[in-house]
Amino acid sequence: MSAIITEKVLCFKIKRPACHVSFWKGGIFVKKSVFIGCGTALVTPFRGGALDLDAFRALAARQLDAKIDALIVCGTTGEAPTLRREERASLITACVELAAHRAPVVAGTGSNDTAHAVELSQEAEALGADALLVVTPYYNKATQAGLIAHFTAVADAVHIPVILYNVPSRTGVSCTAETYAALAGHPNIVGVKEASGDFALIQDTRRRCPEDFYLWSGNDADTTAIMALGGAGVISTAANLIPADMRELTRLSVSGSLHKAGVLQLRMSALLRALFCEVNPIPIKTAMARLGLCTDELRLPLCAMRPENRATLFDAMDAFGVRP
Repeated sequence: MSAIITEKVLCFKIKRPACHVSFWKGGIFVKKSVFIGCGTALVTPFRGGALDLDAFRALAARQLDAKIDALIVCGTTGEAPTLRREERASLITACVELAAHRAPVVAGTGSNDTAHAVELSQEAEALGADALLVVTPYYNKATQAGLIAHFTAVADAVHIPVILYNVPSRTGVSCTAETYAALAGHPNIVGVKEASGDFALIQDTRRRCPEDFYLWSGNDADTTAIMALGGAGVISTAANLIPADMRELTRLSVSGSLHKAGVLQLRMSALLRALFCEVNPIPIKTAMARLGLCTDELRLPLCAMRPENRATLFDAMDAFGVRP
């Protein structure tokens, strides 16, 4: 599929329908969601500077045991910018083999070089990933037309669903609701991980886009609020630590028990605040190491958590009942 962009119109030349992720509803072609509920943005464990694949497999197995709804590998929480190509391949392969279709595996394949993003996406598909997570190009600060062309090029190059990722605090650029509406027509683009914290944008997106353009919260603290606006769930950092609680939060929201979900969201608030008191994934890796699940080793330019913030995090963990 390729996009034709003019000043007034954007349309797609359909090369291949994404039939494997779609269905007919009342005579209308509808894209299925990659998952509904909680997907965990897995950390990448390191030991002595190298990947710790044994620890990674154990972490992914722990998520599957908690009945998590999706596994996201090589994302921001997984320190994707520091991963070498062969390391990405090892992580995706290990995750796909372990998941064994019990939960979809979503691979982060974003780049600020469109050609590189296409290559990473095709490699992830070949390794068995069920879907892709593609962040807005960072540093380049593309225009909205550039964002549309970038995401379209990636989606054209693969046969699996693509989830957009909007996180302007990290990339310096944000998608607009109009851009989402334009991209929603691509059969391989199924929705967006929204981490802007901009609820006006989120509401405008829900109004402008069809029901089969799904929206996942990219911020743990926004989960219930976004799901109350029709969101499909969350791609969660906190679920590395508390998978059952985060899954329950989304289950309550999906079932319409928004008051109960709100109560649980508020109970989590101090822990979630502590998990993001320094840049992700520094706190979550520190918390995981405290439980003996992996080391707290990070790759530069990320570095160890400050002692005062570590104490705050451990206090929040204890208060929530997450202890070694």
